[in-house]
Amino acid sequence: MFKKNLAVLSLAVIVAGCQATGEEYQADVFDASQVNTQQEAKTVKIITVTPTKIKVSNERNRKAAQMVGGLLGAVGGAALGANHNRDTAIIGGVAGGAGGALAGSMVNETSLVPGVLIGYSEEGKIYTSAQVGKVCEFAPGGISLMVKTINDETRIQPNATCPEPVKS
Repeated sequence: MFKKNLAVLSLAVIVAGCQATGEEYQADVFDASQVNTQQEAKTVKIITVTPTKIKVSNERNRKAAQMVGGLLGAVGGAALGANHNRDTAIIGGVAGGAGGALAGSMVNETSLVPGVLIGYSEEGKIYTSAQVGKVCEFAPGGISLMVKTINDETRIQPNATCPEPVKS
């Protein structure tokens, strides 16, 4: 019984603690405050596209893992303790909740997601911009639209499409 509860708890923490995908940081994703607003844009020529990793926050998943781990730990501990008497059920619930929350806190605060480092030319100068995305979304030698936000953030829009995954 104990091994079964431990396995369920471990699986729940793993599922709740999945790593952040970073999709919200892709160049073609905008939040509601950027919709229907004017933003400076210009075209740039992409010179190079190289794969890179982007470190993004995983805090939301970490908190979810702590909450689910604590809840499942409390339930599992109380169930194990209930085999003896009411006092051991309470102690088991408290200890299980603390252990589950501790296990959930082991989820990393950040995670690495795939990205690209784009080298581009603008008005005779060469710049770089790191973007969350895939290499196949950007074509060197091509022209792309670059959106600049208020915070001087550059969002180079994809100018290519990735091939569809082969279905087996």
